[in-house]
Amino acid sequence: MMNPKKHNNYLLEGLETERLLFRKVTWDDFDAWTKLFISDDVAIFLGLDPKLSAKELTQKWFDKTFKRYENNLGSMNALIDKKTNRLIGQSGLLLQTIEEEKRLEVGYSILPEFWRQGYAIEAATACKNAGFENGWSDNLISVIEPANIGSEKVALKNGMTFEKRIEEYYGAPFNIFSIDKSD
Repeated sequence: MMNPKKHNNYLLEGLETERLLFRKVTWDDFDAWTKLFISDDVAIFLGLDPKLSAKELTQKWFDKTFKRYENNLGSMNALIDKKTNRLIGQSGLLLQTIEEEKRLEVGYSILPEFWRQGYAIEAATACKNAGFENGWSDNLISVIEPANIGSEKVALKNGMTFEKRIEEYYGAPFNIFSIDKSD
């Protein structure tokens, strides 16, 4: 259940973990973010058209991110490595409509050169904790494309369990993983 409590757009700007600093995404992050789309799988996992170029995919991603910022729909935050000051990914809380119900999603995407280093679970755990600690929702989800085993593993490590499969979400099937605050 969503809580209408003042939420500052669910942004986690200034949040820190052991290795990461959360800040708003800026256009200065554009070139670094194109590296996310090194394979068609990444576009598919994010519900984007894999026929587009890396720059076109990044443009769509950024347009969506800034539209979310402007419309108080939550959004991804840039994840900055505190030691190197490099962009390593994006993570955040996103307001989603799943089967006509507003739900708060823990989202995460890590640039390929930083995969398998624990950044996704570190960021996802921080998002989950912020969502519950701020009273923004009693239940959080992660929406994951069925072939995205890496993201599924992160959701499970974050305490989530498989809730259901949605056959048509942004034109493709997606699995919903969720966790209740009481868990």
